[in-house]
Amino acid sequence: MTDLFSQISALHRPQLLVRAAHAGLLEYNRNRDLKRLMRSPTAPTPERALKVLLAEEEQIEEARRVGGKGYSLTRHIDLLIALMAEIRLLPKPA
Repeated sequence: MTDLFSQISALHRPQLLVRAAHAGLLEYNRNRDLKRLMRSPTAPTPERALKVLLAEEEQIEEARRVGGKGYSLTRHIDLLIALMAEIRLLPKPA
């Protein structure tokens, strides 16, 4: 679990993306949004969700950096919102 905290704290994204994600935290609904983002009928545990979300966010970040055609700003922000919300559900490391 500490590894998840380390991975997320090591993320460095443009300030505008981070600010947009922070603003979206108020509207985050885990049951609705996480199932949609993960394309799953049920919301997984926070640990499982974070692993999947981190992997997908890495891919979308790479697409953003190289100017990939498949890049979706909306999906990127949604992923960052979910990451920020899900990390709050984990027990704090000692």
